[in-house]
Amino acid sequence: MSESAQSQRSCADKPLQLPRFNPFSAEFRETPYRVYGQLREHNPLHKVLGMWVVTRHADVMGILRDRSCNASIIPQQVDNQAARFGRDNAPFQRLAYKSIVFTENPDHNRLRKLMNIAFSAKALDQLQAPLEGMVEELLAEGYRHGGLDIVAGLAQPLPLRIMCHWVGLPSEMHATIDAWTHAIRFLLEPGLMVKDDFEKVSAVLDDYMAYLSTVIDERRRAPRQDLISQLLDLQLDGDRLNQEELIFVCIMCFVAGNETTKSLIGNAIHALLEHPAQYRLLQQRPELVAGSVQEALRYETPLQHTKRLATRDLVLDGQPIKAGEQILLCLGSANRDERVFADAEAFDIERKTKGHLAFGYGMHGCLGALLAERQAEAVIGRLLQGPPMLRGGAAPSWQSGSFIVRSLAALDVQFA
Repeated sequence: MSESAQSQRSCADKPLQLPRFNPFSAEFRETPYRVYGQLREHNPLHKVLGMWVVTRHADVMGILRDRSCNASIIPQQVDNQAARFGRDNAPFQRLAYKSIVFTENPDHNRLRKLMNIAFSAKALDQLQAPLEGMVEELLAEGYRHGGLDIVAGLAQPLPLRIMCHWVGLPSEMHATIDAWTHAIRFLLEPGLMVKDDFEKVSAVLDDYMAYLSTVIDERRRAPRQDLISQLLDLQLDGDRLNQEELIFVCIMCFVAGNETTKSLIGNAIHALLEHPAQYRLLQQRPELVAGSVQEALRYETPLQHTKRLATRDLVLDGQPIKAGEQILLCLGSANRDERVFADAEAFDIERKTKGHLAFGYGMHGCLGALLAERQAEAVIGRLLQGPPMLRGGAAPSWQSGSFIVRSLAALDVQFA
């Protein structure tokens, strides 16, 4: 046997080195998609870090559709942390259990029916003119200076400002609301909290709730054309949101919408700069703006992972999963699955993106999806009317403060 043949035989005899899913590594946060691709191909469903990791689109969709796999895992983790730190029955726990993101039926169905009215396309139409004005204002400074950090100068402040406008909060509260919301982000990743984090979150939540309670009381006395006034007036078959539910709805509008929308805007612009042919196509055909946003959601999914808890024994892709086990759904991987999206690693603004899971699916599908899409469309649409974008001098960097959100920490852009 020749030396070449022996070498080939030796390589063939070696067991396949399976990739390791480690969302905590800096390398994975920078470029997760190579690992996702290897996992989908060779190890699509496996147990690591005490949970089942699901990477293929069909399997992720199967769990999202299965009502026995519920979202109560986050409130349970908050409970566990509260017990560890001696803070049982804290408001943070009630926020977790009453947030529409994590509730199960019948509570979820009740809250969803009420909230769907407030977040309808017709209700959001009233925000279009203020939204476009905010985009114009934020971009004006960048145009004057010939460039800006898209994240700090546009993607981060826009979601906060439009939500404050909708809720009816004054501009002098922007910085405070931003700080409070950032602190409470641990609700989405409670397992990362140490005792100091829990104490800080609890103190912030007390201030957040007290402030919003005052605002709600003011709106009861003197209603306006804002979200709180609409929620106060909202009823379905005689059912209304109580005071604490109103407060929690407002808080979760900021917590769930700020970081992911910031991510979507930054990721979409980054993708266009990374794919100049697609950017030129969009300049030639601005009617593809909505398609470019949908492709950005698929290609650089803001919320990369979401968790579910199996409440019964089940079998997924031939693998038994026991009741009580945790399931991590890799939305970012599902959206790059070649079995669903042809040439999935390519960024293609003409692609038919139906079936992407960036906003989840089913009863826990993102309530604020339409608002996030409209913000990204308004930004990209306005950028197309200005001077062309060019990549700035500093290389883009990915944030490391969250392990479930894929978002740029900075993106320097110049205007030609």
